[in-house]
Amino acid sequence: MHNLDPRNLDGKLVYKLMTGTIVPRPVAWVTSLSQEHGTVNAAPFSYFNMISSDPPLVAVSVVRRPDGTMKDTARNVTELGELVIHICDETLVEEMNRTAAPLPHGESEIDLTRLTLAGSEAVGVPGIAEAKVRLECRLESHVPIKADDGRISHDLLIARILRFRLDESIFDEERGYVRTEKLRPVARLAGSEYAELGRLFSIERPTQPGGGA
Repeated sequence: MHNLDPRNLDGKLVYKLMTGTIVPRPVAWVTSLSQEHGTVNAAPFSYFNMISSDPPLVAVSVVRRPDGTMKDTARNVTELGELVIHICDETLVEEMNRTAAPLPHGESEIDLTRLTLAGSEAVGVPGIAEAKVRLECRLESHVPIKADDGRISHDLLIARILRFRLDESIFDEERGYVRTEKLRPVARLAGSEYAELGRLFSIERPTQPGGGA
């Protein structure tokens, strides 16, 4: 078995090892609003997951540009304090990929797509109408992540979900159940690779008297 110390590896290899082994990863497809330009920014991020259900918190990590400046999403969210996170499904992969294009500050990735915007209820940032899941969020905390040399390499955005906006096709309101097989979410792998939802199976967790892990 290979035994690799990340302190002895170059950053590109560390990135490849992490994105190749920590899989599959959910994709946060984020819209944010530029206060300066009034434009809606849209971008996908796979450094994303839920961190708490009480309160309902999620985390998105946004890598900084090579010159150390914030990307538009991080800048917009830290300035306005609001964002909408979408879960990308199989039907929207091509449109999501278009929003990954690096554009000059102030230009909207939505203009590169056939997507339409929909107003939000709890925040001022519009969401993507075609997405089956829209999480309207408020920024709870911004944590700059420092590299070993002291420079800020990532902006960790911890956001509180204020509204779950769910398409009727994926939510069983009576049972309080999200139909994952109807959502058909995509997951990020390494390089340019994504994964679709594969075989679903269930397994009961072991329990112990008095609780457990």
